[in-house]
Amino acid sequence: MRVTEKKPLVYDVVVVGGGSAGVAAAVGAASCGAKTLLLERNPFLGGQATNCSIPTYDGFFTRAEPYQQVVGGVGQQVIDKLSKMKACQPPLRSPWGNVMLPVNNEAVKVALDACVEESGAAFLLHTRVIGASVSDGRITALECIDDSGKFTVEADAFIDASGECNLVAMAGGETFTPKPDDMQVGTLLIRFGGVSAAADLRPQCFKDAITKAKAQGLGPFSKDSGFVMRVPGSQDVIAILANERVNGLDSASLTAAEIGARKQSRAYLDALQKFLPGFEQAYINQTGPQIGIRETRHATGEYVITGDDVVQARRHEDAVARGCWPAERHSDAGALASYQWVLNDSYYDIPLRALKNASLNNLWGAGRAVSCDLVAFASLRVMGTAFATGHAAGVAAALHAKTGCAEPTQVRHELLQQGAMI
Repeated sequence: MRVTEKKPLVYDVVVVGGGSAGVAAAVGAASCGAKTLLLERNPFLGGQATNCSIPTYDGFFTRAEPYQQVVGGVGQQVIDKLSKMKACQPPLRSPWGNVMLPVNNEAVKVALDACVEESGAAFLLHTRVIGASVSDGRITALECIDDSGKFTVEADAFIDASGECNLVAMAGGETFTPKPDDMQVGTLLIRFGGVSAAADLRPQCFKDAITKAKAQGLGPFSKDSGFVMRVPGSQDVIAILANERVNGLDSASLTAAEIGARKQSRAYLDALQKFLPGFEQAYINQTGPQIGIRETRHATGEYVITGDDVVQARRHEDAVARGCWPAERHSDAGALASYQWVLNDSYYDIPLRALKNASLNNLWGAGRAVSCDLVAFASLRVMGTAFATGHAAGVAAALHAKTGCAEPTQVRHELLQQGAMI
């Protein structure tokens, strides 16, 4: 449902951020019968998947052999729509054994639009949230802006799915930001066209080519190798190579990182054309369009998921979602990611307490705004898990808006009714 008149706006549930978590939250809340509004600052939904051209959805499947699907609900709705558009390939394993779901980013935009519209939730693109009104520990309204000016949105319950915990910060909720050396680096994805089908895309082949390029004084390069995958039905490959240390909350830092990463992308093209067979006729089809930001500030919930919870595959009585991706940390701009694996390549529970904000009693976090430590965050941040936490946050917020409370048993029951896996 599209909003045609913006003033005044009053809803049961308002979701800030239209990435995987925000879409799932809006659909989950609307499916409970709540009058729901989703706010997104970009011209399309999808978050990092569409803003940064991420070629896969991670976190839907465990690393086990055979793998197990652990995310359903709204996430499954999106997969089903993509499959009907022939825009979702069978799961594949990375060189490190993780199971990923290749998707077409342009189709993702259409699928997410359809999911939200069909749920009955309203959504506004091109809309920024610039302030929050708080009274007696509750958010009462958001101040928003588009090119026509400012307007206000009131609601009974709110969800921060912004990725940067923007709503929590605006409302005065507790947040923390890692030290610069602890913050995960950003990456600009590079899509190369004109790559021969015979080109060897193994990480070692890239490392050999970049080593030769460095010996000839070419650069700048942040790292010697990275994950590279072919785009089905084309001569394109997508490479995760150009890293930048960046503060994703600061425009000056983002500007420098975007410029630096684009310089790297040209240097990588030059190196691969010269030293990797099959790339002689390659060209850059696309970068980004935005550098991928993995981590900024974090929110504090009623429970903080720990790295031990993740790697020990812990279960919780108030579980409302599952996570299965290993703790994948990109801490060094010049190196590949480090991994901590989930016990038995299984999954861990995500409790409702970690979604519920600790200081604002009508606010839930989803996606990167779930309460967790830095190790757990390295697992929780991926999009499959974001669909799951967003769905749970949406249901919890809707129940709170209706009844004034969101008990775990009620949330779990409704999630199961909506096809979630918990």
